[in-house]
Amino acid sequence: MIIVRWLGFAVGLFLLLATASSVIKTLLIPRSARTVFGEVLGWLSRGFFRKLTARVTDLRQRERILAAAGPTWLVMLLVAWLACLFFGYALLLWPLRGGPFPGALEESGSSIFTLGFIRPSGPAPTAVVFLAAASGLALVAMLIAYLPVLYAAFNRREIQVTTLEALAGSPPWGPELLSRQALIGDVAYLPQVYDRWTEWAADILESHTNYRTLIYFRSPDPQNSWLLGLLAVLDAAALQLAFNPSSAPAEARPLLRVGYITMRKLARSNGLAVSNDPHPDDLLGLTREEFDEAMDHMRRAGWEFEREADEAWPHFRGWRVNYEAAAYALANLLDLPPALWSGTRPGHRPPPQLPARPPHREPDDPGEADPTHSMGRSQSVGQERGAGRPGRPA
Repeated sequence: MIIVRWLGFAVGLFLLLATASSVIKTLLIPRSARTVFGEVLGWLSRGFFRKLTARVTDLRQRERILAAAGPTWLVMLLVAWLACLFFGYALLLWPLRGGPFPGALEESGSSIFTLGFIRPSGPAPTAVVFLAAASGLALVAMLIAYLPVLYAAFNRREIQVTTLEALAGSPPWGPELLSRQALIGDVAYLPQVYDRWTEWAADILESHTNYRTLIYFRSPDPQNSWLLGLLAVLDAAALQLAFNPSSAPAEARPLLRVGYITMRKLARSNGLAVSNDPHPDDLLGLTREEFDEAMDHMRRAGWEFEREADEAWPHFRGWRVNYEAAAYALANLLDLPPALWSGTRPGHRPPPQLPARPPHREPDDPGEADPTHSMGRSQSVGQERGAGRPGRPA
């Protein structure tokens, strides 16, 4: 029986060291660090919510359910840490205090959760109880300090995502970002967009690798996502460089470089296998037909092209191959809302739609909301309304 108790002591020590490693890597070390606790609980959380929403076709209802995935992962992690502390210190106390194991459990629980209402006898049990009480307090204090940092990063992220909704629609789409600026004669605004999103992408890389649970926090709008927003802006920059090489802003290239580095590192930090140096001739998920349809969409909005599709396509695919695989893998991992040029979704999900464009209104012209069409149709959303006219969309 003595041997069993000391074997339990060794198991308890290992459990406490593993818990301490997980807590330090998750809450304290400012770098991407994967732990067994985080990986297992993240897998369980994702699997549970995927099963829960497997047949939910309504987008808003599914997003409401999936919005709980991130907080659930945090709660599961806290419960797992506390449970490991509880059993780990109980196993340490078992051979030191003598008596049955339930007594050690009671003493451990009283120290971790209530700061100790049972007074141990002997210096060794007293030291263990003191460590248990300190560990419980430290864990709760670190988690309380962790949450404000987490939600501050979330708020920074969502400000840019919300701003993009007015520029690229919801869900965001790269060709629509360019089309809207052409419609209102404000193409000169694009360099500012690219510049802000370059800094935003760098911030996302830092925050979402250090605080990995952030990638599971959904945007308030069920049709929006930080990943879809970044993908749309990268596509817009790649399209502008492909179609208009001489007039494309200098800010487009730094955006694409920072953007694809962000995509790849986020994918790898979440255990997704992506190439670190894709070749321009690698297979692309986006088809030439989809590219031509997007070009027609932009032309109807009044975009002026320097290159035709045949000449622009190799340049565009050469840019997109750098980030497409990582973006599609992350979109599948997060089960994002259907959006154009963002990869496939399960067959029972509704097909992606063109972003709804606000109605064009001018004095003495009441205007009507433009219908939303899928890319399968030849007509674009609000295609000719307002093209070449001085008014702006609402």
